[in-house]
Amino acid sequence: MLNATPEMSVTNPLDALLAADGAGVLAIVVDVLGPSYRPVGAFMAILEDGSRVGSLSSGCIEADLAIHAQTALTDGGPTSVRYGAGSPFVDIALPCGGGLEILLVPRPDKVVLQQVVERRDARVLCTLTIDTNSGALRVADEGQTGPDGVLFHVRLLPPVRFFVFGKGPEASTFAALVQSAGYPNLLASPDVETLEAAERAGCETRHLIKPDYPPALIPDPRTAIVLFFHDHEWEPPILHAALKTDAFYIGAQGSQRARDARHAALHEMGVDDAGLERLHGPIGLIPSARDPKTLAISVLAEVVAKAMVAGE
Repeated sequence: MLNATPEMSVTNPLDALLAADGAGVLAIVVDVLGPSYRPVGAFMAILEDGSRVGSLSSGCIEADLAIHAQTALTDGGPTSVRYGAGSPFVDIALPCGGGLEILLVPRPDKVVLQQVVERRDARVLCTLTIDTNSGALRVADEGQTGPDGVLFHVRLLPPVRFFVFGKGPEASTFAALVQSAGYPNLLASPDVETLEAAERAGCETRHLIKPDYPPALIPDPRTAIVLFFHDHEWEPPILHAALKTDAFYIGAQGSQRARDARHAALHEMGVDDAGLERLHGPIGLIPSARDPKTLAISVLAEVVAKAMVAGE
């Protein structure tokens, strides 16, 4: 789907539009009827040479959207295209049976896009507002995704970020999984082999020299802290500090017995019941996952589910 040159190996639509030498079109889902592959507010970039970054369906409409994008570039103004239910294009069916309306904004203001990207990289929530008549863009601090007269707002949350602590294949496998899924992450471990395995997967790492939470790691409300230790004595000091942060998810690997021992140790350290209620464990959606791959998938699914609820 991404027909970009090797030099433009970006996978985010906004980054692609900023990096492109020529003109481009920002495609945005502005209305969904029934089931849909992507939510309202999802982006895709269509560049002047026909290459695309991102997707708005399971592959049903992207090629046709590229044709409409070229027309928008020629005409110079925003245009909307509808597929599925209520669409005039009866030859393009959506397998999900729903309806999808896409707003195409040719030559979006790169100054505004840069502001959005800078806020994203600084992990600051913002809202991109598009004038559907003129195509003008602006950035605001507040606003919910959806239409507002001739305006359309897209609320942009920072991506979920993972601070992973632990030792062994469970920790390195989980870090590699979130890295492959495109989530920002860091693995902190006292074990060199664990760190090396994560580094081979492209993860950022930090060597722990004692059981403590590194003060330089500052979680925000879109950060998950996950512990994978078999030596559970490492956990209480790290969790004690983590529970004082804004992290939306804090969890630790282990059985119910390990969880009870963990809670008792944290209670002795002064953590109250409200704090203990924030701590997830045993972690993951699959009970008693017994291999690193299954555990990693199970935990990632649980964290992402929590992130979706927290972001509503």
